[in-house]
Amino acid sequence: MSHTLTLPSGDQLHYQLERRQRRTVGLKITQTGLVIHAPKRISQSQLEDIIVQKADWVLKKLASITANKIPEIQWQHGEQLLFLGNPLTLVVEHNQRSKAAEYEPGVLQLAMPNHDPKLIARKVVQWYQKQAMTDFTRRLEIFSSKLGVKFTSLALSNAASRWGSCNSRKEIRLNWRLLQAPPHIINYVVCHELAHIKEMNHSAKFWAIVASIFPDYKLAEKELKALSAKLHRF
Repeated sequence: MSHTLTLPSGDQLHYQLERRQRRTVGLKITQTGLVIHAPKRISQSQLEDIIVQKADWVLKKLASITANKIPEIQWQHGEQLLFLGNPLTLVVEHNQRSKAAEYEPGVLQLAMPNHDPKLIARKVVQWYQKQAMTDFTRRLEIFSSKLGVKFTSLALSNAASRWGSCNSRKEIRLNWRLLQAPPHIINYVVCHELAHIKEMNHSAKFWAIVASIFPDYKLAEKELKALSAKLHRF
């Protein structure tokens, strides 16, 4: 149930209240705001006293989430995208005939009669997926040669959380969204999956194989985690 509390400072605090069979009040900050789990028997005034005591902590946490929140993509002319770690401006022009996306450094150009955001999104994603297949194939060929292994096929993944996978048939799947990342991060994921051809686990032996062709894998892994939310704007 949604509630609003006016704090002594004058700030208004919105929160979701869930009453449960429990003894203590729990405050949780989520991407959508403050959620409070409270005992069924506690009065609303007692609950609000507790919220006021914790108000400074709550407001700081909410401010931090707002500051770090990544805005959704607006599928329209002038939107800023990412391509291989560099900014890419989306240019949408009116044309009676719908044309395939055209790329030149720093610009992805669409020409279409109807500037429907869903249609723009579909065209942009198709372009990214086409480029990803070419780019990832080239990287796989380079690093598989260095590692002395052979992969059987590449498929693009649309996974919400995984960047890549490799099965016992040496079939590799890579998330097309990686094409937004800087080249060294794509290289890291490629090397990671190729290493699974030799070791289908995450043992010390596996990481030694990754390090043999990509020594800075720990730094790249950390960078990828930090970039993850931005890459999943699509």
